[in-house]
Amino acid sequence: MSTTSSEQGQDRPELREAIEEIVRSGILGVQLRVNDERGEWVGSAGVQEPDGGAPASADGHFRIGSVTKSFVATVVLMLVAEGRVGLDAPVDGYLPAFGLDRRITVRMLLQHTSGVFSHTGELSEDGTVVPGVPWRGREWVDGRFRTYRPEELVRLSLSRPARFAPGTGWSYSNTNYVLARLVIEAVTGRPFAEELRRLVVGPLGLTGTVAPGSSPEVPEPHNHGYYRYEDAGRERTVDITRHDPSWVGAGGDMISTTRDLHTYVSALMGGRLLRADLLAEMRTPEPTIGYGLGLFTQDMGPGIGTLHHHNGATIGSAALMYATPDSRTTLTAGLNYVDDADMSLAPAFRDAQQRLVGEVFRRGQADPARPTG
Repeated sequence: MSTTSSEQGQDRPELREAIEEIVRSGILGVQLRVNDERGEWVGSAGVQEPDGGAPASADGHFRIGSVTKSFVATVVLMLVAEGRVGLDAPVDGYLPAFGLDRRITVRMLLQHTSGVFSHTGELSEDGTVVPGVPWRGREWVDGRFRTYRPEELVRLSLSRPARFAPGTGWSYSNTNYVLARLVIEAVTGRPFAEELRRLVVGPLGLTGTVAPGSSPEVPEPHNHGYYRYEDAGRERTVDITRHDPSWVGAGGDMISTTRDLHTYVSALMGGRLLRADLLAEMRTPEPTIGYGLGLFTQDMGPGIGTLHHHNGATIGSAALMYATPDSRTTLTAGLNYVDDADMSLAPAFRDAQQRLVGEVFRRGQADPARPTG
């Protein structure tokens, strides 16, 4: 197994072992960045692509999936601070063309309490899947360079029944964030990528963070993602690193690096992006599953305590982003793998991920040398 690290004078064998375990779970490659009281540790394990055998990049670009939602929520809240968006204002007032239920507020979009059907499909209570845009199997592979307009995704969602009356339940919907991004563009008159650059990317000096729109490109360097599917009874595996991410839109289309994610989440938790009251709103969880406004807040139990996080997965690529409330310990990671319609890697990866999070944050919290206050 190939493992590389940049340890800056520190020996962290437990971190090397943790990322190697993730690779053993079936992931092709993982790049990890940990910042804590011992400094910064950067390492990678696995490979960029299965046939070439080159070691996984330790500082490459990757698709961050639903971590995108945290960036979108932060931009919305920064516009709230500027007085351009009302957190509890009806979304219909900003986007009248859709005829949205007037009870749906901006807060409900960010917290997934709007009841809007997700354009990527929903799992119904009886276990059946109500489909949305294609994102599995040969249909997605053959159409992976198709461009969807955000308005098209919203209208698909609104053609399906709402999951519940606004504000009466919780359901994770990618369309909530497509709508949130459209709100940003409506009130500013500028593309989301420009507002992201003005409010977050520019001020923080993020050099590897991209809102790609419909571009299929991933900046170099990057590891590769794959998709395995059946075609006429034969199993095929294709490199899907390049694809048009507009099918998921603002629900999960962005690209970043572990360095940029660390810089972002540290600034966010440290109060350098949002006013204290808006950061408190972001970190206040809805009780169903602990989702705030574009951020999970979770009590990880004795020895770890509360963490704020948002992870993400898109086809062949995933991201992890965790931080303590004081931002003194962060974990950011990017993964590349061979995806399939059954998401067969999920159970083994979930176990390895939980051990990694425990290793990073339990150790940091228990270290007597750790500063307090």
